[in-house]
Amino acid sequence: MKQFSSKWFSVISVTKCNLLLYTIFMLSFVGGCSDSKQQLNVFTWSGYVSDEIRTGFEEEFGVKVVVDTYGTNEDLLAKLSVGGTGYDIIMPSDYMVSIMIKSKLLAELNRKNIPNYSNISPNYLNKYFDPENHYSVPYTFGTAGIAYDSSIVSPTPDSWTVLWDEKYKNQFSILDDPRETPGLALKMLGYSLNTTDPEQLNQAKQKLIEQKPLVKQYKNEAEELLIAGDVVMAHCWSGDAFRAADKRPTIKYVIPKEGSSQFIDNVCIPKTAPHKDLAEKFINYLLRPEINAKISAFTKYGTCVPAAKEHLPEEILKHEYIYPTAEVLQSLEWIKDQGDFTQQYSRAWEEIKAK
Repeated sequence: MKQFSSKWFSVISVTKCNLLLYTIFMLSFVGGCSDSKQQLNVFTWSGYVSDEIRTGFEEEFGVKVVVDTYGTNEDLLAKLSVGGTGYDIIMPSDYMVSIMIKSKLLAELNRKNIPNYSNISPNYLNKYFDPENHYSVPYTFGTAGIAYDSSIVSPTPDSWTVLWDEKYKNQFSILDDPRETPGLALKMLGYSLNTTDPEQLNQAKQKLIEQKPLVKQYKNEAEELLIAGDVVMAHCWSGDAFRAADKRPTIKYVIPKEGSSQFIDNVCIPKTAPHKDLAEKFINYLLRPEINAKISAFTKYGTCVPAAKEHLPEEILKHEYIYPTAEVLQSLEWIKDQGDFTQQYSRAWEEIKAK
C-alpha cells in the first residue's frame, strides 16, 4: 500500500477544513437571506380579505399574510376535519361555528389580546351559535337573494318562482350550497329553511330537480358571472351582487317576498393554529373602526362595528339591502345547525346534483 506523505496529508486536511467552513458559511448566508418573517395563514371566502387589509397588517406587524379560499362552509369543515392544519384564521358562518364548537375544532379566544372586541355592537353578539362568543368574533353580515340585470330581466323579480321560468333557461346560476339552495326551495314552498320534516325537504328536493334543466351553473362566486354577462340572474349572497353592480350598474338585487336567509360570518381561530397570538392581533386589527369600514366598503356586507359607519359612504349606509328594513328582516331566517338531520340536507343536495 502506498503511503501519503505528511505534506500531502496536510493539504487534504486543510482542503477538507476549508470545504467545511465554506459549507457552514453558505448555509448561514442562505438562512440569513431567507424570509424570516412570521406568517399568518388565513382560510376564508373569496373576496373577504382585500389586498389593502392584507398588506396593511403585514407592514404594521412585520409579518406575511397568506390567504387561501373556500367555496362553502362545508368545504371549510371538510378541510379541518381531515386534519387540514396550518391555518391561523378561518371565517365560518354562524351555523358552522356551532358545528365546529361541537366538533372541538376551534380555539377559545383570549379577549385580553383583542381589546377592540368592545367595538362590536351587542346586536351581533351572544347569538345561538356561540352564546358567549368564546370562539367567534362577528366579521360581516349579509343575506342571500336574487341578483338580476335590470336591462334584461323584466318585470322586476319579487319571488323565487322566477328561477323556474322557462324564459330564463340557461341564463341564471344557483348557489352550490347544501343549505342555501334547498333553503330557497323551502322558502318558496312556504316552509322554514331549517325544517326537520323529511317530507318538506323531499318536496324542496323535487322542486330543485325540476328546476335543474333550466340552471346554467351551480356556482358560489356569482360576481364574476354577473359582471361578464354570462348570466342575467343569480341566486347569490348579497355582497357578490353589490360588488358586481359596481362594475355593471344595471345589476340589481332583491330579497324575494317569500323570504330568505341571513348570516353573520365570523372570525375564528382553529384549535391547531400555529400562530394563535398573531391571529388574535389580526382579529383586533380587523375590529378597528377605520379598518372595519374598509372591510365593509370592499366586501359590500354590513359592519358589526358601529363606529366604522363614520368612515363609510352614504350609499352603503342607506342601502336597503345592506342594512335591510325591519319588514325585510322579519322574512329572513338564520340557517341553523340541525344536528343529525343536517346529513339529510347534504344527501338531498347530492341527489339533486346527480340527476
